[in-house]
Amino acid sequence: MPGLLRGVARTAVVAGTATAVSNRVSRRQQGRWAAQSGQQQGQQQGYQEAPPPPPAPAPTSSTADDMTNKIDQLKQLGELKTQGVLTEAEFEEQKRRLLA
Repeated sequence: MPGLLRGVARTAVVAGTATAVSNRVSRRQQGRWAAQSGQQQGQQQGYQEAPPPPPAPAPTSSTADDMTNKIDQLKQLGELKTQGVLTEAEFEEQKRRLLA
């Protein structure tokens, strides 16, 4: 079960990160293309248009951040269990609360 949970959590983090990066790259490219096409049109018409406003910063992915925090907490719980600080029952209870 812990291996499956770890795999699912890792997949969720990787997918969330990949989505955030992909969206950010797309926004940057669109901004650059818009600026280039605006400059080309301005040169063709004989005047320079004002540059478009910079693209809005990419929103932070709270879901990915939340999942990363949960994974870190699960790792800490696992280390405490390995060190003998937590019993199996205490570990399971804390894990249940964390994932609820």
